[in-house]
Amino acid sequence: MTENQQIAGSLEEVSRILAEQGANRFRVQAYVHAADALRAMAEPASLVLEREGLDGLEKIPGVGDTIAHVIRDIIQHGRSAMLDRLRGESDPIALLSSVPGIGKNTAWKLHDELGIETLQELEAAAHDGRLASLFGFGPKKLAGIRDTLAQRLGRLRQPPPRPSNEPSIAEILDVDRQYRDDARAGKIKLVAPRRFNPTGEAWLPVMHTTRGPRHYTALFSNTARAHELGTTNDWVVLYYDGDKTERQCTVITSTFGPLKGRRIVRGREGECAMFYDETTGHDEDD
Repeated sequence: MTENQQIAGSLEEVSRILAEQGANRFRVQAYVHAADALRAMAEPASLVLEREGLDGLEKIPGVGDTIAHVIRDIIQHGRSAMLDRLRGESDPIALLSSVPGIGKNTAWKLHDELGIETLQELEAAAHDGRLASLFGFGPKKLAGIRDTLAQRLGRLRQPPPRPSNEPSIAEILDVDRQYRDDARAGKIKLVAPRRFNPTGEAWLPVMHTTRGPRHYTALFSNTARAHELGTTNDWVVLYYDGDKTERQCTVITSTFGPLKGRRIVRGREGECAMFYDETTGHDEDD
């Protein structure tokens, strides 16, 4: 089997799982068309990536921003984070600790204290001072982490741009509400995650929905920490389109402070406080 055929098979698996989970049919078909295009190519996709980067992959018929990133991940790492997630196999601790200079204990702290679950979020923390101020990383270690991430994420050696089209708190909380409501009502297809699921039970609801131009995938957190704290039916991880790549956030029920008992977006607590102040004020005016 050629490289392009292997990648096409992974894209077809993504399309099949998306269809089973009720995703938008146009999104499902996009992966089918991209797989067909890869099979028709005479040149290996890895050579296109090496020569032209992500822009070259996006020139393949049917391949847009998101699918180009999926193809790149398969070429560079032999697997796709998106496919792992759809299968219920994502492991943020293993992903973070795969970066030289970050051991498993540090990965846990990054996940628990800063809510970091992706390499993109780790890269932002390496550039905005959080790794230096909160974890005491020295200049040499930071430089190594930045260079590694720049290489793995296919960037030049420069800080990542600030997201220009982050969804509003209201939009994120609305998707979170829909997911939890539909999960309680049994309206969402359940998958059987391989991690922390020795009996093979299908318990994890995975929902696909849209808000304007954004596609969202929502699922309860299946991390070791969520299981340890008993929050697998509370912490909701949302993945969505943004800035020519996929981004993510985690929505939880706050357990302390003025937002205790409220649904909040981890890392955007200040915006959540403003959102609730505004909505409460509107309710009082009415």
